[in-house]
Amino acid sequence: MTDSTLPTSFVVTLSCPDRPGIVHAVAGALLEAGCNIADSQQYGSPSTGNFFMRVEATTSSTQAELSSALAPVAEEFGMKWQISPVGQKVRTLILGSRDAHCLNDLLFQQRSGTLPIEVPAIVSNHKDLEGLAEFYGIPFHHIPVTPDTKPQAEAKLLELIHKHGIELTVLARYMQVLSNELCTELNGKAINIHHSFLPSFKGAKPYHQAHARGVKIIGATAHYVTADLDEGPIIEQEVIRVDHARTAEQFVQMGRDVEGRTLAQAVQWHAEHRVLLDGTRTVVFN
Repeated sequence: MTDSTLPTSFVVTLSCPDRPGIVHAVAGALLEAGCNIADSQQYGSPSTGNFFMRVEATTSSTQAELSSALAPVAEEFGMKWQISPVGQKVRTLILGSRDAHCLNDLLFQQRSGTLPIEVPAIVSNHKDLEGLAEFYGIPFHHIPVTPDTKPQAEAKLLELIHKHGIELTVLARYMQVLSNELCTELNGKAINIHHSFLPSFKGAKPYHQAHARGVKIIGATAHYVTADLDEGPIIEQEVIRVDHARTAEQFVQMGRDVEGRTLAQAVQWHAEHRVLLDGTRTVVFN
């Protein structure tokens, strides 16, 4: 058997209006392409009437041949769908400002091989993270942002995205609000970490807001970026317990670890094609 005929694993994700026969039709197309299904998950949303499916399969067929086998099924059922080789690294641009913990977590996991992303560039509106980028050997781009220069700064950001073939943009504590136009451009392809358990305590200093209210849990929320600030579809959330003896500053320190874990998990699920959009919600196949 030559390398070109060795079985290759692919992941197929799809969504469409729910109706009978979808799983049967998809399985039949995969069989036609000589696939062996290794894992299959599906979900029909009772609230939106949409159907979602994620399949991992091995086949000696090429990606083009697999695509040709699935295309008639996708057309029949009106599917949004995607085929990707399992384990293929997603080209990811990371944005940061001054806080390094989320950026460091992503870069460490990427280097250790546990996060299937490739990071060709890091962008920041400050220079604080330049040393960290240099440590990991990743080009650093300082793009200052002011109210007057925001359009030019976002134009430079888009230029980098197109130049490097970026598939995912991650806001790793990037303390700038993206314009509506940029949010639309990056729809479903940008993940933000919010240092709060949304939808509570939004805006500035959420840990201090939480401390003032005497909360017993704090957390972080990773979500897709939309034009509605901190209202994008939620991918992952995590909480930890706190008590009355903790100060607001201790809340911040404890929250950093949660933020890093939550963001890295969301990025991993996205890169593994486990997250599908269902309007303002997400379907996450674990």
